[in-house]
Amino acid sequence: MQIREATTTDFDAIWPIFQEIASAGETYAYPREISKEEAERLWMQLPRKTFVAETHDGIAGTYYIKTNQAGPGSHVCNCGYMVASTARGQGLATTMCEHSQAIARDLGYKAMQFNFVASSNLGAIRLWTRLGFETVGRLPRAFDHPAKGLIDALVMYKWLAEDPPNA
Repeated sequence: MQIREATTTDFDAIWPIFQEIASAGETYAYPREISKEEAERLWMQLPRKTFVAETHDGIAGTYYIKTNQAGPGSHVCNCGYMVASTARGQGLATTMCEHSQAIARDLGYKAMQFNFVASSNLGAIRLWTRLGFETVGRLPRAFDHPAKGLIDALVMYKWLAEDPPNA
């Protein structure tokens, strides 16, 4: 697998992954019937950088990195990851998360925060926890899951800088 920065022409290969995940409505707070144009704006244009994970079959995963908040919060980044259903269980999410942390440090970020992790997304929660993220907040009934109804969303956080955060 190779991870590289995405180009504008990559979105045609990203779109089926994005559409599959968004239309399921189980992990991202995107409209389930989001248009390709709006998805491209959210995934490719708004973030600071977007990456793709390529396997021998082509683009199998993608992630973005962006500044989580402006001004005094600009040292914290946010990332979103998507893996094609046909490529799950091969370690792509782990590799992309590790890659994103290195990129975050290179870009000068001191921490990474996941703002809205559906509490039903147990695989992601296990992975992020294994990679050093802590659950620092719980938003009660903030995510409207298509099958489970109103469930909690988690805020997960990891300090990336070598110097410890101020207590």
